[in-house]
Amino acid sequence: MKRIVKPPQDLQTLLQNASSNMANLSVKAQSLQILANIVSQVCPDLPDNAWQIANCRDNLVVIEAKSSVWGQRLQFERNNIATQLSLQTQGVFNRIEIKVNPFGLKKQQAAPAPSKPTKHMSANSAEQLRKVAEGAPEGLKQKLLKLASHVKDDNSNT
Repeated sequence: MKRIVKPPQDLQTLLQNASSNMANLSVKAQSLQILANIVSQVCPDLPDNAWQIANCRDNLVVIEAKSSVWGQRLQFERNNIATQLSLQTQGVFNRIEIKVNPFGLKKQQAAPAPSKPTKHMSANSAEQLRKVAEGAPEGLKQKLLKLASHVKDDNSNT
């Protein structure tokens, strides 16, 4: 049997010919990197953490700004950014929408570790719960005793 030799195919061509949404993933990723470079060139005073790309679909890129001040700055330069983006991406993206979302960028920051809940019961309250538990039915008695065990450590010695 004769071996069939095929020349290697370009990965970019394979991705563009694919029928799923993965086909444009490489193109979109490159376009978004180009957008980040354009924004930093057009607005050198804009901090990197003041904006983020929220969504991209069809030929539209949605940019979220951290505050209305930065959103207004981006809005002022929106036409320049869109023109340069359209030229550099060969028309893949040619529209830009600016939205202000002051809480949207906080999700990127690491959330602080939840602290251990503090116990807010005095020793006097715990003693009263224990007394009530003496005459209570078994199920309620166990729950009251468990609740009474939540006494503050500094009050338990008094």
